[in-house]
Amino acid sequence: MLRRSSLIALSLVVLVLPAFAQDKPVEIKWKFEKGKPFYQELKTETSQDMKVMGMDVKQKQTQTFFFSWTPVEQKDKDWIIKQKIEGVKMEIVIGGNTISYDSTNPGTANNPLSEFFKALVGSEFTLTVGPDMKVTKVEGRDEFLKKLVAANQQMKPLLDQILSENALKQMADPSFAVVPPKGEAKKDETWENKTKLELGPIGSYDTTYTYKFLGEEKGLAKIGVTAALKYNAPGADGPAGGLPFKIKEAKLESKNATGTVFFDPKAGRVDNSEMNLTLEGTLQIEIGGMTTTVELKQTQKTTVKTTAESPIKKGS
Repeated sequence: MLRRSSLIALSLVVLVLPAFAQDKPVEIKWKFEKGKPFYQELKTETSQDMKVMGMDVKQKQTQTFFFSWTPVEQKDKDWIIKQKIEGVKMEIVIGGNTISYDSTNPGTANNPLSEFFKALVGSEFTLTVGPDMKVTKVEGRDEFLKKLVAANQQMKPLLDQILSENALKQMADPSFAVVPPKGEAKKDETWENKTKLELGPIGSYDTTYTYKFLGEEKGLAKIGVTAALKYNAPGADGPAGGLPFKIKEAKLESKNATGTVFFDPKAGRVDNSEMNLTLEGTLQIEIGGMTTTVELKQTQKTTVKTTAESPIKKGS
């Protein structure tokens, strides 16, 4: 029979062990295997309510991109990864009219934007990803622009500016930047990632993402995300870039910018994520020498799902 002191000691061990287990760091680190692709379905749902010269303008847009990511090789500490747009779905509802396109459905009807959307499919980029999970180089931009411009020559000045190499790097960064700098985290540990997205005549966005490891759930690392977004207008002296208007000033504020990322430590990649954002404020735009105030409220929901097999059905 155990002595009373031994029972007390055993009880303390039983109580303390779970606490130590919870405090143990969990690996949250990307793992790439040469030649082994993975696939992502990125869906963004956007709703805009605008008031222009006393008129209400509503727009809804749903876009879905299907990407494949193939690690090509590791050079020193960098990974060379090929990104390909495997498919695109678009639906835009504005002024009561609907424009839609679905590359996975051969029977999709033609519309004024079909050729532009069609040019996106099959486009490839070669990314260089550093050990800090930052995209340092993007190749394939020139070929991508040629395809898009061939579909609509009038958009060349605008696309040339908003699809700069730096912009393409910033667009790809969030796919990898969710992981903590150390590649592991303890429960309630936080880290940050700051990005600046330059979009020429549309302006720029400075975003600070704050991540917090919330613990494990069904074998996945659960990470909470909050974002602070600041929009910077290009100003009256900024480039027009082919747009029929100029954004002179803006006072836009992000609200409720929160989300959750589930990371698979075993597979070494994001399993799924969801991010919600509300953007509200006013814009001062110049059209034909006249300045107009635009009131804007925009809500956006972005979801990502990662799979080992392509989500696009064969034969589509």
